Amino acid sequence: MKKLGLLILSGFTLMLSGCSGINVLDPKSSTGKDQAYLIWLSLAIMTLVLVVVFVLFAYFVYKYRYSKARKDYKPVDVDGNRKLELTYTIIPVILLIILAVPTVRITLEQSPDTSASQTPEDGTTKIEVTGRQFEWEFKHENGAEVKDELVLPEDEDIEFNLHSEDLIHSFWIPELAGKVDVFPNKELTYIIRDVERGEYEGKCAEFCGVQHTNMTFSVKVISKEDYRAYINDLK
Repeated sequence: MKKLGLLILSGFTLMLSGCSGINVLDPKSSTGKDQAYLIWLSLAIMTLVLVVVFVLFAYFVYKYRYSKARKDYKPVDVDGNRKLELTYTIIPVILLIILAVPTVRITLEQSPDTSASQTPEDGTTKIEVTGRQFEWEFKHENGAEVKDELVLPEDEDIEFNLHSEDLIHSFWIPELAGKVDVFPNKELTYIIRDVERGEYEGKCAEFCGVQHTNMTFSVKVISKEDYRAYINDLK
């Protein structure tokens, strides 16, 4: 028993060792908040279903538990119950619709696009992102290129034009939005809307070689005035 306890404790320790201080459920952009909303919505629906199932399970186990008074009891054979059958068919369909409608809408709005816009819209900052073993390169609108450091203006939409120079990488800033796979010979456009000021960590979320763990980059979201000064300094 003692060995089993140590084994379980070791397993939990290993799982926790992979955790970090990144909180993907407290996103700092409108895009990330929509994605977190889907997670919370699905979790709420699953919790509701789980509670109902366990309550019914406990109720029927108690109600029909074995006792000496019931040892010779034979239940009545029932062909079916139309109302009950409709109830446990219609309710799951309604729950799936509640989950499916916002999921489809948000997914279609946020899915990366293969067509890159030539000129950014007003209030949009355009940045070209290149992934390669084992670094990220960011090219700003003035042509300046920076490696492993991404500086962004706050409260603006950021349009990332993503591509890889070698193999598949995955562009991910956990506290801003979900991950996007980056492919060689293919350019994807991904927009993160209304980023909030702060410092974050970006990384490659697709195993890409022996130095994959070091393929990280820092993210700083600063005021628009400071961003313009930063761009000018890069020139």
